[in-house]
Amino acid sequence: MTERRVVISVDMEGVCGVSSWVQVSPPEFGGLVSGAEYERARERMTLEAAAAAQGALDAGATDVLVNDSHDTMRNLIPELLPDGVRFTSGNDKPLSMVQGVQEAGVVGLLFVGYHARAGSVRGPLAHTWNGFVRDVVVNGVSTGEYGLNALLAGHYGVPVLFASGDDVAMGEITAELGSGVVTVPVKEGLSAFAAAHLHPREAQRRIRDGARRAVEAAGDATPYVTRWPAHAQVSFNHQARADAGERVPGVTRVDAVTVGWHSPDAYHLFQTFRMLAKVAEVRLDG
Repeated sequence: MTERRVVISVDMEGVCGVSSWVQVSPPEFGGLVSGAEYERARERMTLEAAAAAQGALDAGATDVLVNDSHDTMRNLIPELLPDGVRFTSGNDKPLSMVQGVQEAGVVGLLFVGYHARAGSVRGPLAHTWNGFVRDVVVNGVSTGEYGLNALLAGHYGVPVLFASGDDVAMGEITAELGSGVVTVPVKEGLSAFAAAHLHPREAQRRIRDGARRAVEAAGDATPYVTRWPAHAQVSFNHQARADAGERVPGVTRVDAVTVGWHSPDAYHLFQTFRMLAKVAEVRLDG
């Protein structure tokens, strides 16, 4: 039998019921109140990933890997996933949010719990990678985590089939990746810290159905690509971060808060961005 493997990248900010940083902060970064809210959010995150996994299995997927892609990347409650589903944990994975797309036989990538890019109006908890990246531009196109992850998956010939999350993010994904991606909005953004949500069980039903339809149509999907070599830029919220970024070999200063570089392929682009995000974690008090 031909393998039909699927990778699910699951984040937390776009999950139904989430609209505050308190809810997505693991206990070691919050306290007793955030710990209680976080536990509820991680359960809903896992159940949405489980719904997508079950939809993929319903469509005939022979192997499903759920890649924990939020913060510490050890948020999933494995016992809530369907039997037989594999999962990743730990935040030092070589391909980060899309670990697994490099495996043989992967027919598609599914995004669950995804959010809008940094600066998006009405996007609940909109950001890109962390709290201080203000914008990422690839060949003139502003993008978010969804675009960077889609390009990296495309490097391995894997298309994005499905996405769920807030309505602003779903609109951005359709605009950038194309209408062939099945999108399921589970909440309507009202502001940066407010949303109107579906009932969690209804959100899970829609995700399962959408994932099933997406995987059934995987044969018609094409990987997301851009022009190579590509020119990329990242803008930060403070000039000190750009000071640090321009010290990375191959990276040049564009303006006070922006650095840029050229990449021959998506792997190089992604890893350079990842390095810049890391070195820009500088103290701003001197």
